[in-house]
Amino acid sequence: MVRARQLVWDMDGTLLDSTAAVPAAYVTAVRRLRGPELTPAQVVASYPVGPPDVLLAHLLGRKLAAGESEAYYAELSGVCVDPYPGVAEVLATLRARRHKIAVFTGASTRAATMLLAAADVDVDVLVGSDEVANPKPAGDGLLLMARRLGIAPGDLAYIGDAPVDLRAAAAVGGISVAAGWGHQYSSAELADVTLATPDEALALLSEA
Repeated sequence: MVRARQLVWDMDGTLLDSTAAVPAAYVTAVRRLRGPELTPAQVVASYPVGPPDVLLAHLLGRKLAAGESEAYYAELSGVCVDPYPGVAEVLATLRARRHKIAVFTGASTRAATMLLAAADVDVDVLVGSDEVANPKPAGDGLLLMARRLGIAPGDLAYIGDAPVDLRAAAAVGGISVAAGWGHQYSSAELADVTLATPDEALALLSEA
């Protein structure tokens, strides 16, 4: 078994079951901004484009006017999301072992803060895709995370459900860990480790 000094989690589809809520918020926001009618699947397929401002412009097919991104955040403010089964227990165990809870997400920091609060998940170190120049599968976010944690990128295990998560981990020499319970998980995508349930992540830590 490979070992890591620090676990870093993706958010949507890994920590939080936001499979319906987040795409629906984008669909409604685009409709309010007089854009095309979209399906949730179209939104999910566009996630790698970047954070909300970039993704909204992509979905609308035009540049955003000042303040238009608020349409998305207004929709997001009322959503109900929950952690996946077992996530709360794993995070509690990590805290008991004095490990920081670290999250790197393709969402913006603002959106992530809203969703994590809605799910009652506390995070010690959060990196949103609005904080880096290049979104996943580039490793920019994990490099920033490593700097904030004061460790080498290769000491991180990045747990995510999407192929871009696993490629981001590989890009920085970290351990790529597939969240097999997530909605974008694909067994065809190469990963150093595949987890069936969140609690299996504890075995990745060097003291386990």
